Amino acid sequence: MTDFLALVTVMVWPVIPLFWIPVHEFPRLFRRLGKLTYIMPAVLWPPLAYVIFIGRDLLLHYRFDLPLSVRIAGAFLLAAGIALQIRTGVLLSLRGLMGIPEISPGTSDRLVREGVFSVVRHPTYLSHTMMLTGMFLLTSVAAVGIVALLDFTVINAFVIPLEERELFTRFGADYVEYRKEVPRYFPRIGKK
Repeated sequence: MTDFLALVTVMVWPVIPLFWIPVHEFPRLFRRLGKLTYIMPAVLWPPLAYVIFIGRDLLLHYRFDLPLSVRIAGAFLLAAGIALQIRTGVLLSLRGLMGIPEISPGTSDRLVREGVFSVVRHPTYLSHTMMLTGMFLLTSVAAVGIVALLDFTVINAFVIPLEERELFTRFGADYVEYRKEVPRYFPRIGKK
């Protein structure tokens, strides 16, 4: 079962950068394309997923010998990440999670500042880190650990800065104020 979970994780992850980096880098283009934007990951991802699937024996071969306590902690971290993603999804709605406000011109959306968004500005990406790290600890598959590191790096180095630029364009001074009040990715401990 852990091999299946690890393989699915490694196969599905590329959809995130394949969609979000171009959408945030070229927002005018994808607003013009609208829902046709979803063709891009639908065309690019399957061949990549197929290559990953073909190389599954190699990808799943390398493992760490993690103690049971670490694997159990991984399961809890995975569950906490899923819970955070669900909570974020409730606040953003499926439209927000799928990027509809980013690709649909004229959609009326608002800057979400309540709930988990009052603790961190990007709870969706934090939940990805939690889920991927938890999945790595649970499965002990090195490829999943690499994906967790890649996700953290790509999200923080590319996706979040591009998204914040786009959010500033959409929300202006409200977003600047929000940025001052709420940390980007890691919650403040003991201070609101």
